[in-house]
Amino acid sequence: MQESGEMYLETIYVLSQKSPEVRAIDVGEYMGFSKPSVSRGLGLLKNEGLVITDEHGFIKLTEEGEKKAMNIYERHTVLTKLLLAIGVDEKTAADDACRIEHYISDTTFNAIKAHMKC
Repeated sequence: MQESGEMYLETIYVLSQKSPEVRAIDVGEYMGFSKPSVSRGLGLLKNEGLVITDEHGFIKLTEEGEKKAMNIYERHTVLTKLLLAIGVDEKTAADDACRIEHYISDTTFNAIKAHMKC
């Protein structure tokens, strides 16, 4: 899966933790993306079976989508904690963790997670 797809999944997951009713406009506002970009991104996730929309237009993660989103979010939070622990400021830590989470191998991430005791 490409980085952009992972970002959409993570965003939907984060928004769904705040409210069970997540709309495409919420995703766009959160990510700072245009409506056409969000439509295209969500369409790709639907085609992959990772999200569905209900009869009211609310976006829901499928079981597989939620599993992937939780994994991505865990990477983000653990990497952010690691960067904060070594003295990186909060905004930079969150921004850098967001970039790193998409490229780090499972082996390296699991080693960091074990080291951080997360």
